[in-house]
Amino acid sequence: MPTASAEQRASNSPFGPLRLPVFRMLWITWFAANTTMWMNDVAAAWLMTSLAPSPLWVALVQAASTLPVFLLGLPSGALADIVDRRRYFMVTQFWVAGIASVLCVAVLLGWMTPALLLLLTFANGVGLAMRWPVFSAIMPEVLPRAQLPQGLALNGIAMNGSRIVGPLLAGAIIAGAGSAWVFVFNAVLSLVAGFIIMRWRREHKESPLGRERLTSAMRVGLQYVRQSSRMRSILLRISLFFFHSTAILALLPLLARALPGGGAGTFTLLLSSMGMGAILAALLMPRIRRMVTLPQLILGGTVVQAASAAALAVAPTVWLAVPAMFISGMAWISSANSLTLSAQMALPDWVRARGMSIYQMALMGSTAAGAALWGQIATWTTIHQSLLASAASAVVLMLLAYRLVPDRGTEEDLTPSNVLRVPQMAMPPRPGRIMVCIEYLIDPAHENDFLALMELSRRSRLQQGALEWHLLHDLAEPGRYVEQMVDESWTEHLRRFDRITAADAQLRERRLQFHIGSEAPRVTRFLIEQG
Repeated sequence: MPTASAEQRASNSPFGPLRLPVFRMLWITWFAANTTMWMNDVAAAWLMTSLAPSPLWVALVQAASTLPVFLLGLPSGALADIVDRRRYFMVTQFWVAGIASVLCVAVLLGWMTPALLLLLTFANGVGLAMRWPVFSAIMPEVLPRAQLPQGLALNGIAMNGSRIVGPLLAGAIIAGAGSAWVFVFNAVLSLVAGFIIMRWRREHKESPLGRERLTSAMRVGLQYVRQSSRMRSILLRISLFFFHSTAILALLPLLARALPGGGAGTFTLLLSSMGMGAILAALLMPRIRRMVTLPQLILGGTVVQAASAAALAVAPTVWLAVPAMFISGMAWISSANSLTLSAQMALPDWVRARGMSIYQMALMGSTAAGAALWGQIATWTTIHQSLLASAASAVVLMLLAYRLVPDRGTEEDLTPSNVLRVPQMAMPPRPGRIMVCIEYLIDPAHENDFLALMELSRRSRLQQGALEWHLLHDLAEPGRYVEQMVDESWTEHLRRFDRITAADAQLRERRLQFHIGSEAPRVTRFLIEQG
């Protein structure tokens, strides 16, 4: 029988999550899925060089691959919170396999054109945009909370390992057999991953209220993030970090060419060095987390990343650039992993996929904007001056973010709570918006404290999905307040009871402490007939 200390060591081990069969299965699937993504990008870009060797057409391949993330990120996250996540994840793999099969057939039959390649690359990107939010939402479901940091670090290893393996495999297949067979391999690998997911026996619990409407689910997801100060601070930090760190990757091909004896081999060496640094940092992550807090790790990672960019800008030889890229990879995975973990911990399960899709959109959007800006600055000046500018800007803006938009690092208890009894009615009301009024009688001497608490209540009610929130003060009776909320429908009103967390229950107890009436606060519900 394993001892408590042995179990603790297993929990702290960087490979501990792989001992869990479900996580191991999902990790292998994630590695395979990302490998096909990198292989497809390489094969599509290479194929475009023969179809239309214009730099614009080649650049549009990358744009077509990432554009679906911006267009479909939030809808895909909403779907992942509504439907069976296992089936949804499985469908994304079969979708990618189908697109890869079409690509293969079009190339082998000579039907491929630049426009068709962009269209199919976009369709492949749709599968990728659908896959990331659902995978992010599944992770906290299959891992104990104590092992979530190690699990996310292992996912980082899969991402960076696939970044090395995917292009190498694609290059070897293209050289030996041609681009069409890369798509064949992708289709087979995606099908295998889909069938592996099919074997997972996950229990999906359908809500007795039925599925949410997609538009309503998207609204609630945006509303939750907007009302969460923790998520807003995380989104600001992830945007700043990737806006600046992308300067290295965006300018790396030019930097590799500018080094003495630089060429394609130099570019591959520098990129591999970054991947290896990221893998090493992911393995050391449990030890690092015991030494520093998450905010310190994010700020420290930003400073080290900036120092690496500055070192690359002044490195005279490839042998000095390689260690700079290695350290850059360590800083990159440390900061990105810490921010992803913070986002996961700030989201309850019912809205996690939507929240992580918004996180992904912020990450991808800042990466694209940063690449464009630092590339333009390099055009106006030099690549070395652009890297130095990105390094200085990264440190200054992140320090300002920590000062002006602090992240207190407070983790709320987001486990579901059944503290409130769901209202029962003989017959559901007619379709229409529902207004809920809760009447409080407080001591006017405690008015300021009560109003500060009700501001937290406003955020909580809106996070749960309420359309509107108001606090009314009786002019004739100074101690009488009425909290007023409007829900989209009776069904959406009932859904808010399913979204109440332990933190919301604690907030309710604090509200009740201010109430001095002889009976509990009076709750009334109205159907809005007009207005």
